[in-house]
Amino acid sequence: MRRTALTTTSLALTSLLALSLTACGQEAKGGSRYKADDGKGGTVGIAMPTKSSERWIADGKNMSKQFQKAGYKTDLQYGDDKVENQVAQLENMITKGRKLLVVAAIDGSALTEVLQRAADAGIPVISYDRLILGTKNVDYYASFDNERVGELQAQYIVDELKLGEPDKDAADSYNVELFAGSPDDNNTKYFWNGAMKVLKPYLDSGQLVVRSKQTKMNQATTLRWDGGTAQKRMDDLISKHYGEAKVDAVLSPYDGISLGIISALKSAGYGGKAEPLPVVTGQDAELASVKSIIKGQQTQTVFKDTRKLAKQAVQMGDAVLTDKKPEVNNTKDYNNGKKTVPSYLLKPVSVDKSNTQLLVDEGYFTAGQLK
Repeated sequence: MRRTALTTTSLALTSLLALSLTACGQEAKGGSRYKADDGKGGTVGIAMPTKSSERWIADGKNMSKQFQKAGYKTDLQYGDDKVENQVAQLENMITKGRKLLVVAAIDGSALTEVLQRAADAGIPVISYDRLILGTKNVDYYASFDNERVGELQAQYIVDELKLGEPDKDAADSYNVELFAGSPDDNNTKYFWNGAMKVLKPYLDSGQLVVRSKQTKMNQATTLRWDGGTAQKRMDDLISKHYGEAKVDAVLSPYDGISLGIISALKSAGYGGKAEPLPVVTGQDAELASVKSIIKGQQTQTVFKDTRKLAKQAVQMGDAVLTDKKPEVNNTKDYNNGKKTVPSYLLKPVSVDKSNTQLLVDEGYFTAGQLK
């Protein structure tokens, strides 16, 4: 009986060992913990901030399509501009063993813990358009030259008002109000710094005057880039500081904010023959704003071809996942507080009524969409 029991136990152990070796062999063959049905290259998690902006919807779709074309499956999630939603979505992606995370952060400083979990699981992270802050667990950053965006917006104001070179003895001065993006988006400071690089000499000379005296970024930010919030602030600025004076220009960092600003200006009587709308800048070339530009309302936007940005992020991700070195063109300017993140920056383009055809020529919109 004892010999039989030992033999049975030995056979059982041999069977378990064989199963274990087989399992190990399968793991080695698969090369990772990802399921065999994840697709040719595994599944990529894509975390976008919101569906309230058409650009983020387009970004998500473009990346999904291009990753799939490259042989990956995708898990695309939108956080509805709620940090807790995005954190939960990322946690879920990590638990499901996504092979790569591409993240456009709602709050760039709120992802430290969840990205540590990603690092512990061996999952690389690409920060998309908005730099993720306060963590070493960001491998690459894909965005546009964000400081250049601010420069283009500010220079447009200078050119439209025909200010020339900064001159303290200039006969004319113009009133400008300043808006900035969301305080929890790292891009906000780059847009602002780029704009101030151009505008400050004119503010110092007195050729540009901010009647509200709200000239610091923290006085001008717009939480979540919300157009309604911008509209309320513009209403307040007009009622408090522009009794008999007029607004000549508004620095707006984003099209959604621009439309809110224009609504406030129209409510205050701007937009007619007696009082034309001031110069109002923008960013992202969203369809509603491009139509507004064509109608002579919003004055300018900055076109950032997000199809090219999505393509760059996919190329980066594919390189990371195939043990190649991703292409970067900036290794010194984007420090997130813990590391300088290797980056690829695309060039933005200024668009006004004179060159909206560019958007059609590039295939970004059809001619019919702009009618």
